[in-house]
Amino acid sequence: MSFVLDSIGRLMAGYLEKPVQGYEPFTPSDFAALQATLRPGDVLLVEGNNHVSGIIKYLTQSTWSHAALYVGRIGDRENADGEPLTLVEANLGEGVVGAPLSKYSRFHTRICRPTGLTAEDRARVCAYAAERIGFDYDVKNIIDLMRFLMPLPVPQRWRRKLMSMGSGHPTRIICSALIAQAFDSVRYPILPKISRVESESAREELLEIRHSSLYAPRDFDISPYFEVVKPTLLNGFDYKKVQWADLAVPFDPLPAAAGASLVPEHAPKAGDLITI
Repeated sequence: MSFVLDSIGRLMAGYLEKPVQGYEPFTPSDFAALQATLRPGDVLLVEGNNHVSGIIKYLTQSTWSHAALYVGRIGDRENADGEPLTLVEANLGEGVVGAPLSKYSRFHTRICRPTGLTAEDRARVCAYAAERIGFDYDVKNIIDLMRFLMPLPVPQRWRRKLMSMGSGHPTRIICSALIAQAFDSVRYPILPKISRVESESAREELLEIRHSSLYAPRDFDISPYFEVVKPTLLNGFDYKKVQWADLAVPFDPLPAAAGASLVPEHAPKAGDLITI
């Protein structure tokens, strides 16, 4: 029975992994800047372009449908083109694999960096993920895949529960759960549950780790313990040097002494057309 469910699950996974035609990232990615900015232990969020990506984005109300952990070069492993494998991720239909960063060179991505993580714990997080390469993606529970094909919409209160169903088998895992478990291994928080305890002296807050299957890619984006790192800003950004397509020369406003004003002499009226 398990073999039958796995076989059906893999067929469904093949459909869900097919790319959606016409996908174009809203924000172009600067691959060189991304490559120069990433550090081991960073979480790379991806706006995917396949069928399952769209449904994950809907269920989580987020731009992000996939998460990978940047670990640096994984030994001497390379892909068929000789590129080093630097990401660890869990993919539907593939399981936990290593991947080159160039895989996402044309995708909309975001870097989420754990703040204050020691070098030792950073190495442990990366090792934890890399050691799980070869684990299966969690497709044993066929309901996990069937729910992605159900008619929409889904009530908001059920969305996270839909994302959290799974077989619970220790060698079967999904992308966010893999990364959550890696950080849990060094007790680094992502979105812990907070319990307030009243004591005689003060009110204390206790953090409880959520089950790894409850995490979605967007949780690393909204976590108060992860910094959003944008390569464009980190490497220095000067808006004065931006080359606008509709301006032949840089904008040079008249000096104030010449009577220049940014306030129009006559305010626009209803029905007027305003051009920039």
